[in-house]
Amino acid sequence: MRSGVIVLKPSVRLIPGILRCNFCLDIFNFEKIIYMKKLFGLLMLCFSILSFAQVKTPFTGKRSFNILEGFGGSGTPAYYVDVKKNGDVHFGYVQVNQADGTETSEDINVGKYHTGVMKVHFKKYNEKWNFKFNKEKIYFTDEKGNIMKSEDCCSVAETESSNCECEGELFQ
Repeated sequence: MRSGVIVLKPSVRLIPGILRCNFCLDIFNFEKIIYMKKLFGLLMLCFSILSFAQVKTPFTGKRSFNILEGFGGSGTPAYYVDVKKNGDVHFGYVQVNQADGTETSEDINVGKYHTGVMKVHFKKYNEKWNFKFNKEKIYFTDEKGNIMKSEDCCSVAETESSNCECEGELFQ
């Protein structure tokens, strides 16, 4: 160090058979890190595109369903699932109050279709449900995907049973 000027001398180390400086290694490592980050980002982009492309929806369009067989009447909500062409899944309902004609509806986008449990939270009535569905049927499930059983899911013909599977047909 002379008169306030710092002179840096690159240290030299011996790598089996090759003489290199730390400064050169640092530049090489920095370029390598940048290259690896770009390569990793590109691979992640390709992987995410391919993973979305591989999940085929069982249908596209809107299907109505009724899982709670024991409940019905003029004010019962009409529930539906709507699968868009891009794979987005919407759950919703429409309910008309027969006394005054007011309509209540809600449409919730639960994300892209997948074969696992789809969680729906209807905010107006604070209902939280878990569903799985295929081309023909829809199922109430627990968080692990097991089909729920309840007396509320029994049809009139099954009133003797108190433990029916919570499933329903999907209607166009």
